[in-house]
Amino acid sequence: MGALAIFSGAKFGRTSKAFLFPLAALFCGDWFIGFHRLMPIVYLSFAASVAIGAFFRNRQSVRWLTLATLLGATQFFLVTNLAVWIFMSSYPKSFSGLAACYIAGIPFFGNSITGDSLYATLLFGGFALAERLSPALRTQHPMNSS
Repeated sequence: MGALAIFSGAKFGRTSKAFLFPLAALFCGDWFIGFHRLMPIVYLSFAASVAIGAFFRNRQSVRWLTLATLLGATQFFLVTNLAVWIFMSSYPKSFSGLAACYIAGIPFFGNSITGDSLYATLLFGGFALAERLSPALRTQHPMNSS
């Protein structure tokens, strides 16, 4: 989802479409998996990843996209773990409880970075390949028009 949010922001900019695609995909997944109390925060965090992608829209090199992907995964980790600590009763409301919450999330953070990196490579690489193979996409593709 993080890679889709970054890709959507990078290709659609700050338009409603950029936010619609990843948030609609997230909603469809939640429809089947189940809704939960932290959904608004999770959705806002993915919206922040769209904004990160939009910021890097004109800087689409491997270096910048790697940075965007890492920023997206990092902000998601920080925001959602903070929300778990604040709104759930799993951890004591103390500095040590907050630290324990972040420590417990480290394996998920590793999975996020790995998954986002893989899917960002597939999305951006696949689109770059499509641009090379299709002259119509190379000169003007509908994703970049507002």
